[in-house]
Amino acid sequence: MTKPILYTMHVSPPCRAVELCAKALDLDLERKVVNLATGDHLKPEFVKLNPQHTIPVLDDNGTVICESHAIMIYLVSKYGKDDSLYPKELVKQAKVNAALHFESGVLFARMRFVFEPIIFFDGSEIPADRAEYVQKAYQLLEDTLVDDYVVGNSLTIADLSCVSTVSSIVGVIPMDKNRYPKIHAWLERLKQLPYYEEANGGGAVEIAKFVLSQKEKNAQKA
Repeated sequence: MTKPILYTMHVSPPCRAVELCAKALDLDLERKVVNLATGDHLKPEFVKLNPQHTIPVLDDNGTVICESHAIMIYLVSKYGKDDSLYPKELVKQAKVNAALHFESGVLFARMRFVFEPIIFFDGSEIPADRAEYVQKAYQLLEDTLVDDYVVGNSLTIADLSCVSTVSSIVGVIPMDKNRYPKIHAWLERLKQLPYYEEANGGGAVEIAKFVLSQKEKNAQKA
């Protein structure tokens, strides 16, 4: 049996969430880089694999799973030594599921709301209302963190998903430590994971630098 294949791109937060999950499981994946900038995701062979032409995509010996949250749940359910990352107990699992939806529907959506105009449409400014929309998302996460982790006092895939996005956007929309002390403490907690920097930290810094650099280039062209 061959290693599961992950079609990925390290600057992508959803891809990094899956890579964090694989590291937490001590699972060895074969990584195949899909360069969105050069249109790899639109090539016929990739569209056949994933008709929605998005990343990440997991190919586990012919079982193809798309979308980061679905991939993480699949990996933990199949390869996890226990259910700590994705609890089987119904109430805890429901809370993890809710946090995953919060990440995709609020955190990631608002990050895209800021990043996409700069990356794809020559935006040279971040409108104040969009920046404030991100700040409101930070506040929602701050209010959610009543324990050490997003759900309770142990690491779950909810943390891995949320941190992939939060760590990406804070380099563009700063987060005041005094205003959001719980988030800062949570980020520091996750940065202590032995695989954090390799699986997430570098990519988060890279995408933030790219967005800010592109913003300046767009301003010069305007």
